Amino acid sequence: MGRHIWGKTVGALVLAATVAAASGCSSSSDEDTAKPAAKAEKTLSVGEATTTFQAAVTKFDTDGGCLEQEPGTCWEQMQALMKPARDLRKAANADKETGPEFWSDAYALIDTMEDGIAVGEDQGVPAGGVTNRTDVLGSAHKLSDWLDKNPVA
Repeated sequence: MGRHIWGKTVGALVLAATVAAASGCSSSSDEDTAKPAAKAEKTLSVGEATTTFQAAVTKFDTDGGCLEQEPGTCWEQMQALMKPARDLRKAANADKETGPEFWSDAYALIDTMEDGIAVGEDQGVPAGGVTNRTDVLGSAHKLSDWLDKNPVA
């Protein structure tokens, strides 16, 4: 008799789970629907993104740039320029008034900055060696110059 009751209990549980799954009712989906949806990150306008990027470059220059030549001493400054560059790319992608052809030079400079950041650390300024500072910092300044020559609202 014990097997018979156990079998009925398991059968009832399987049936209940099947019905709940088929009807879309489950505790985890109820919890998911009760949570607010994640807010979409606001994309800045091209004008706002340009101003923010230009301010970051100005701050870098005003603060003296990278004073130390040793590796790892400029990583925070590099990151501080990269974030507004990424925001500028998002704004340019969303801009309906200008096309991708207009932004192609800017995209190329931001891509070069990304290549420098992709190393994952500041390589410093080795004597006669390769550094990623030029990719990030040099391209940031070239992008700033490009934005001055190609103003957008």
